[in-house]
Amino acid sequence: MLPSARTVFYLKYITIGIRITNMLKTLPFNAMRAFECVVRQRGFGRAAQELGVTQSSVSQHVKTLEEWTGRRLLIRGPRHTDPTPEGQLLADAITSGIGQITDVCEALRKKPSTDLKITVTCPPGFALNWLFPRLIHFDQAQPQIPVSISTTSEMVSFATGQDDIAIRYGMGGYSGLHVEKLMDERMFPVCAPSLLENGPALRIIDDLAKHTILLDDIAQIGGNPPTWQFWAEETGQALPQITRTRKFGQANMVVQAAISGLGVALGREPLVIDALQDGRLVRPFPEYTQSQFSYWFVCPKQALKSDRLQRFRAWLFQEVENHKLSADSFFH
Repeated sequence: MLPSARTVFYLKYITIGIRITNMLKTLPFNAMRAFECVVRQRGFGRAAQELGVTQSSVSQHVKTLEEWTGRRLLIRGPRHTDPTPEGQLLADAITSGIGQITDVCEALRKKPSTDLKITVTCPPGFALNWLFPRLIHFDQAQPQIPVSISTTSEMVSFATGQDDIAIRYGMGGYSGLHVEKLMDERMFPVCAPSLLENGPALRIIDDLAKHTILLDDIAQIGGNPPTWQFWAEETGQALPQITRTRKFGQANMVVQAAISGLGVALGREPLVIDALQDGRLVRPFPEYTQSQFSYWFVCPKQALKSDRLQRFRAWLFQEVENHKLSADSFFH
């Protein structure tokens, strides 16, 4: 049975598609760019200077392209280099293609964006305990700019284009990005008021042995993490032998467990300041220490050219200034 005309057409279409796909996979794009530059500049030295590479690198690219096409593309002279007829044909095609790509990219850049959404990635604890309660203020001030929050404890890459801004927790030093310190962090024990009223005594550090200690599973990100041991050493105290602990995978779970009266947590100030202010948590001890970690505003350097991101950044830093409450006021 012979194939129908429609079947033949589809088979031919598929064959052409496969051929184009295979060619695209093997096209030496860097070599073509270097070759086009040599033809336009009429020399390897001037092309190398424009591309910011060595002359030998340009020569190697041209050699690669000549081997790939199986044609001699350039006539190398003592003063300048000229293309062969085949080389001129290819150079014109490359120039035309680059020109079209440039025009399209320029048009896309100038076209007003219809997607005003801002995607912010940050640690879950920071999102739930600090950012979410304040985000309503941004919504009221900028209702035309929706904000999407992505929570992760991992250091995300901006290469995917999925995130606009990151609030990172650590010691800073995020090379190649725009980085600003958003806020520092102090550490001190916290617990629910009911634990002080109905539980065992909690007046001195040795009393911690009578309570369940709530622990945060902090990822290894360098430096000395904000642990109970770090707090004790920095405040010149010795922890008693702890017999009862509960470990949680996220900082917001530790805070919630403390609010629920399940034990004593090491409070990280930005994450517990609201609960201290409204009385859900109290500080049983006056001792505190500065964490080595901070919260950082991070984004690609070119991102701040965006008006919507500038607005969010300005609001975020102003929100930090507006809510600079000291936890010293909440010592029980």
